[in-house]
Amino acid sequence: MNKIALLNSRQIEQKLKRMAYEIWEQNHNEKEIFIVGIAEAGYILAQNLLRHLEIISPLKIHLHKMVMDKAHPEKNEDLAIGNSLKAKPVVLVDDVANSGKTLMYALAPLLKQQPSKIEIAVLVNRHHKNFPIAPDIIGQSVSTTLQDHITVTFKDNQLTGAYLE
Repeated sequence: MNKIALLNSRQIEQKLKRMAYEIWEQNHNEKEIFIVGIAEAGYILAQNLLRHLEIISPLKIHLHKMVMDKAHPEKNEDLAIGNSLKAKPVVLVDDVANSGKTLMYALAPLLKQQPSKIEIAVLVNRHHKNFPIAPDIIGQSVSTTLQDHITVTFKDNQLTGAYLE
């Protein structure tokens, strides 16, 4: 199977900067935000977004990792951060929005905490959704076939590429 490069590390860095500015623009009236990255690549993306946000904004940023079994997201455990999200803005981050299933199940523990709003940020958005999820902050949108798969690679907490397989 052929791998087609969608984004290299330099292009990802450009996308991250733009995504950070979008997060800042949409939360400029806030004093703090919570960024929740879906492990593993989504959390690395969240860490990199935080790095950019710290440069461009005065926001107090709380970073959390959500561990999920992406094959069986219904077995998702509650996010262990107490009630700290109540009435606070949240940015849920994942590497790729495929069918929308993972993101849909990731919303459940967040909604239990009654945040003021939830935005979804993804590096790559596909247009074949089985669940009603529409990311708010998108690095790259890609039209694919149902058989295609997108992989985001990383090394040492840095995103190195996005590939269509």
